[in-house]
Amino acid sequence: MEEMKRTVDCGTLNSQSAGKRVVLNGWVHRLRDHGGIKFIDLRDRYGITQVVLDPDAQEGLLDTASELKFEYCIAVEGTVRPRPGQMVNPRMPTGEIEVQAVRIVILSKSKTPPFMIDERTEAKEELRFRYRYLDLRSFAMQRNIRLRHEVTFAVRDYLVGHGFYEIETPTLIRSTPEGARDFLVPSRIQRSMFYALPQSPQLYKQLLMVSGFDRYFQIAHCFRDEDARGDRQPEHTQIDIEMSFVSKEDVFALIEEMLHFVFKKTLQIELPIPFPRLTYHEAMDRYGTDKPDLRFELPLMDASAWAGEGSFQVFQNVLKEGGTVRALRAPNLGSYSRKQISELEEVAKIYGAKGLAWMKVTEEGLQGGISRFYADIQDRVVESLKAANGDLILLVGSDWKTACTSLGAVRTRLGERMGLTAPGATPVAGSPAAGDPSGSEPLGDGSSPAGTPEGSTLEFKFCWIVDFPLFEWNEEKDKWDPAHHMFTMPQAPYIDSLEKDPGAVKCELYDLVGNGVELASGSIRIHDPELQRRIFSIAGFSEEEAERRFGFLMKSFQYGPPPHGGIAPGLDRIVMLMAGESTIRDVIAFPKNTVAASPMDECPSEVDPAQLEELGLRIIETDPQE
Repeated sequence: MEEMKRTVDCGTLNSQSAGKRVVLNGWVHRLRDHGGIKFIDLRDRYGITQVVLDPDAQEGLLDTASELKFEYCIAVEGTVRPRPGQMVNPRMPTGEIEVQAVRIVILSKSKTPPFMIDERTEAKEELRFRYRYLDLRSFAMQRNIRLRHEVTFAVRDYLVGHGFYEIETPTLIRSTPEGARDFLVPSRIQRSMFYALPQSPQLYKQLLMVSGFDRYFQIAHCFRDEDARGDRQPEHTQIDIEMSFVSKEDVFALIEEMLHFVFKKTLQIELPIPFPRLTYHEAMDRYGTDKPDLRFELPLMDASAWAGEGSFQVFQNVLKEGGTVRALRAPNLGSYSRKQISELEEVAKIYGAKGLAWMKVTEEGLQGGISRFYADIQDRVVESLKAANGDLILLVGSDWKTACTSLGAVRTRLGERMGLTAPGATPVAGSPAAGDPSGSEPLGDGSSPAGTPEGSTLEFKFCWIVDFPLFEWNEEKDKWDPAHHMFTMPQAPYIDSLEKDPGAVKCELYDLVGNGVELASGSIRIHDPELQRRIFSIAGFSEEEAERRFGFLMKSFQYGPPPHGGIAPGLDRIVMLMAGESTIRDVIAFPKNTVAASPMDECPSEVDPAQLEELGLRIIETDPQE
């Protein structure tokens, strides 16, 4: 077999290679028989090379070729030759040549795959996850994992070049409240005691600042026991960063320059920096979310000034109770049917709206929905919303947050329907986001092949969200909770009056948003022990509870902690965005499904009773209906 070890990969050969004797190793991607001439598309992670067997090939060679099926792993020895003119494929990196086989060795056979590798998205996700090792052979997943590798390498390259140390923090830690449930790990040695898997390295990176390592980062694996969805997984990876003696401006500049470097190095895209900034209130008021998608505008507008002047009683009541009426003008969607508008209303109701009012702008004036209540002031309505013939006007009346959030969700859905928020336009030709290297046809998952027309590119719109509230009221518990986490520094004007009006306090917390996805969250941290105790107290932690949960951090703050702050961009989400995917499951090699399970290795699973006994644990059976 040593003589059949590959001498070149399947993505390298070109017209300059003509006449060379080569050995290729890979998988049978396609098989074709054209009137006695047999073709094999041989695939590895570098690309595809066309192998040809002429009708006058040795009988033993033809016999071996006749045994081949999809996904057989084979070795091919042969001579590189130019393709006939009509067979040249300019979209394929190896499209100018083919390899005339003189020997084929079957390295291993394959059962019939449960789905065609280049038609993977036609299979259900559950099936693809059960056979993830086959799913990963697809060009889409190969390019996504390659992109992830390149992004991770570029991040390390940039941060190390700017004086950061990469330092690992523990995986088995003390359970601390960070907003989600902990994954608990029982201790065998100390019975009835538990470790937790870290939701983030938050406390440890602050301790590193106390330790004098003023520039730290880590490609950190994090664990959160929460419901999975497109941009969440029980285990995920973040680019954890912390710095001493900095302001938020320093953090912004670092992240903007890092992303500029990463996008340039991996996608050859120049991100415009600095990124625009919106306050939390501006983002909610204009877009109905603190993660606005700026690839399209469609702003929410305040309709309160005229909504109460019409005879629509619902809006009049809302305004009398101190609420607001928000409006959204949907350009050229006046043709929407009642059914389509009802679907949008269901979206609004999910986010707390009691209904979704509407009117259509026509040449004859406002029509449909609640238009009859505003017939007397329709010119004012149209002018205030800058509406035009053919537009659809959507309205929600409620308290400010509910009105903004529910209509913001409608805005997002409209962006999807209008094709304004697709994960990306066509990927850049030749980039990791490009498609099938065979150059033959688009992949089954909709990816475009290499050779995408010049000018087609993914679109990226980033922004910072700042001036978040530090606390939010918990109706169920009748107490103030930290809106994010309790280690965030309050803004200076609010420090003296924290306890008087916690709901008014803004803090030095910031989020990075890209294409409507929260990519990073960070803050300037509290380094004053007394101020930290005040925050604990407002959040309802007694001194005893605070000491039990965070005593080791507070003890360290007695020894000259530096001012410090940081941020934690989500690696999975960034790669998802760059790859033009809509879920992080497509950029993680072995993800969990939507119920936090892995069908491939049947995880989670039961364990041997002896293991439970050794840990001092027993299973309490419960009724699944409870």
